[in-house]
Amino acid sequence: MSQTFLNSPAPVRRRSGVQGGAAVGAALAVLAAFLGEVRASVPVLLAIVVACAVAGFFPGAWRALRWGSGVLAALLLACLLTPALRVPLAALTLAQPPARADVIVVLGGGVQCGAATLEASSMTRLDRGLELWRAGYAPVMTVSEQSGLIGPADCPKMSALERAQITALYPQNGPQVLTLANVTTTTDEAARVRDFARQRGWTRVLLVTTPSHSRRAAGLFARHGLTVISVPAREVRYDTTLPTPLDRLWAVRVLAYEGLSRVKQALGGTPERP
Repeated sequence: MSQTFLNSPAPVRRRSGVQGGAAVGAALAVLAAFLGEVRASVPVLLAIVVACAVAGFFPGAWRALRWGSGVLAALLLACLLTPALRVPLAALTLAQPPARADVIVVLGGGVQCGAATLEASSMTRLDRGLELWRAGYAPVMTVSEQSGLIGPADCPKMSALERAQITALYPQNGPQVLTLANVTTTTDEAARVRDFARQRGWTRVLLVTTPSHSRRAAGLFARHGLTVISVPAREVRYDTTLPTPLDRLWAVRVLAYEGLSRVKQALGGTPERP
């Protein structure tokens, strides 16, 4: 920091700190919007900017914010410039050969509420589930209906969109489709499948989700007493070999999400909802 700035009147330094803090907050809000998905709401992003601007008013907090954001920027840059995240990304995936089972469980991916269409991850999961059904691995499929805690109240139900897609492809003689109702988390989905398994005598499930979610999801289903074969769908959001900085930024997002999910799980996780 220059001597001229240090000799400036305190109000000038504080105003400069607030402006700098707001700028750092805006950069962090952009990163949070990408990494946080649906959880990074407008109020949360505004809170980040305001908190950083307030920190800029206090010299000690402003110094800590500068150092912390600098370290974060350096780590992020290192991830973007090299494909170093390939190994931890690959460790998230559990891919097993498919085998005969009682049901194909297609986990929920997401919905574009305004456009009333399935997100790419939902489509590729559904495609993989139908591929397994066509190959004769199981006669029954499940789709997930998101709870009201996810997205706006008027958002179309993912299960309805998936059922419509299946009916359009197979007007007759399609798979039997069951709905996992009112789910918010993978734990809820595992609990619904466990209940169906008890009612219907299922002993083995084929579990379809995105590759980065597959190992954690298989573990959650196994803890609910289910015998699981993990058969993940293709990853369509980014190239898993991480050839470009954009692919590597996606890897940061995926690893951050899965890492935080594992921390939450270690702390007890989210209780299953009825």
